[in-house]
Amino acid sequence: MKFIYLYLLTLSISISSLAQQKSSVNWGEDIKLKKGSTDLKVVCTDNTGIYLEEAHIKMKSYYVVGATFRGSGTLIKMNANLSEIYRRNYNKDLRGKEFEQFFPLGNDLFIFASSYSRGDRMLELFAAKVNKASGDLTVRWQRVASFQQESKRDKMEFKLTYNADSSKMVLVSSIQGKEKNEYKVQEFDSKLKGAKPVVISNEFEAKKYQLEDVIYTINRKVILVGRTYEYEEGKKKKEKFLDFNHYNIRVYNEAGKQESEINTTVNGKWLSSTKLLQEKNQDLILAAFYSNEKKSRRVNGLLVQRIDVNTGKVISTIDKAINDAMLSNGDNVEDDDKDDGKDTKDNKKDKERKNTKEDKDSKTAKAGKENTKDGKQDTPEEGEGFSRYMQFRKIFYSSDGGLMILAESFDTYTYTTSTYTPGTNGAPGHWSYTTYRVYSSGDLLMCKVAPQGEIDWLQVLPKSQSERYAVGTTSTGGGATISGFSFFSSLKMPFYSGFGVVRSGNTINLVLNDNPKNAGVTQSGQKVKSVTRFGKSDCFMISVDELTGKINRKMIFNNKEIPTAMPRKGVVLGNNLYLVGRNDRMFGKTKIAVGKISVK
Repeated sequence: MKFIYLYLLTLSISISSLAQQKSSVNWGEDIKLKKGSTDLKVVCTDNTGIYLEEAHIKMKSYYVVGATFRGSGTLIKMNANLSEIYRRNYNKDLRGKEFEQFFPLGNDLFIFASSYSRGDRMLELFAAKVNKASGDLTVRWQRVASFQQESKRDKMEFKLTYNADSSKMVLVSSIQGKEKNEYKVQEFDSKLKGAKPVVISNEFEAKKYQLEDVIYTINRKVILVGRTYEYEEGKKKKEKFLDFNHYNIRVYNEAGKQESEINTTVNGKWLSSTKLLQEKNQDLILAAFYSNEKKSRRVNGLLVQRIDVNTGKVISTIDKAINDAMLSNGDNVEDDDKDDGKDTKDNKKDKERKNTKEDKDSKTAKAGKENTKDGKQDTPEEGEGFSRYMQFRKIFYSSDGGLMILAESFDTYTYTTSTYTPGTNGAPGHWSYTTYRVYSSGDLLMCKVAPQGEIDWLQVLPKSQSERYAVGTTSTGGGATISGFSFFSSLKMPFYSGFGVVRSGNTINLVLNDNPKNAGVTQSGQKVKSVTRFGKSDCFMISVDELTGKINRKMIFNNKEIPTAMPRKGVVLGNNLYLVGRNDRMFGKTKIAVGKISVK
């Protein structure tokens, strides 16, 4: 049993924003997690407390030649003071089933599990209702859905999400074969009674289409947002790779019949990232970043369209150009290690890496041209500033009925280093290879769209956060590939970069970890220090007046004093942001904290 200590820390901090808001930061009492726990995350909150999921790996069966394992979930409930109320594991309830996740729906909380039968190649999904007061199951397992493989090589995926107003649960599943891709979308009410599923057969080749988002509208239409790819000629003779071509957005009715297709080639512009939402149960809002040229690695502007959900026709279009004067660039980003004047572990690793002979993949990655299996080149190029990797994070309604758009430059890539070890006593030497995955979170874009459609203001906050993890070591070489941003992927990383959002009146408060030397950075064009060692970072609150766009920044705590906070993974209830802090140590005990940031 591993004991993991939570710090008891209460900080009352005044935020000197335009509205003179105040925030408080509270970290809870000591708790312990079971040995083998791999994750602790906030599931949901209500007026009685906060619910946490503790995930760990449990042995399922043991054979002479090896063992098999399954995931196991534990539910922890804490009160408003972050003291533990109960801890409930479901190992006995999960006999014969694989734990999937907890899912809040309305005022209820459900646990989902799956079971796969190899004999008939059938995957079944089950659910049970959790008594939030005690953690016990109040309703026995009921089968929610089943998925049939035609071939054992068929890839089955599913994801639980919400409909447009989050009042109902939507189950999206996919069965992908070598040359086909079929989707099934089914809505469930608060009692998990399912409506007739919508079955959609996608005519795109499986390799040439990647589902990015699914919208289930109030009037029960299904909108698929996907990225399409086409084969391009590589540098070498007879070499081909799949390259992003354009976005495909289609609207289907309840019978799975396509009703319309939304044009994504607007005025010759190439959309590089999109986000759809349904406006107050009526029109669709499409927000997109675009480039003026297909192969461009820059974002040239922001596009906002209002679309009739029934016909797919564009009602209005707003086009806002983004130029370099508004943005930070590579010259304004400085590495945080360079400022310390010390040889940190990361510095030493970097020096050692420079002294080793790197393989071709490593050199290519450093130059910003990573080779993946399909030949795509997706790493960022330095000096380009506002890259095409800008991703929409939050879109919500402002107090005056307009829209607030929050987006972040984000990319993930890998590189491989190699080190040669000479042989001894006549034995041959050998090469060892280490592959690193990097998660890069860059500039933050904030934009206010007026109710009439025009853009009131647009702000860019310079930011440079980077997390690097070793993902594999081998003596024979090898690389890694980027999986992309698939709808079904569960992106747990990065942990410490990114940001959380909590609103208060007309103010949007962003919570993020940053280099302490960036305390004065509030507008584009300012120099920004990168942050890679989050255990030495400060946690800031960036307060933005949604009507004027004016920004105020304030440090709210230092991550040296507590387990490093993970704002991106936080959950909001009212004016409170609940989050987890974690420090993993190679030697010594891992430290985990659960905290609450309140804004008044």
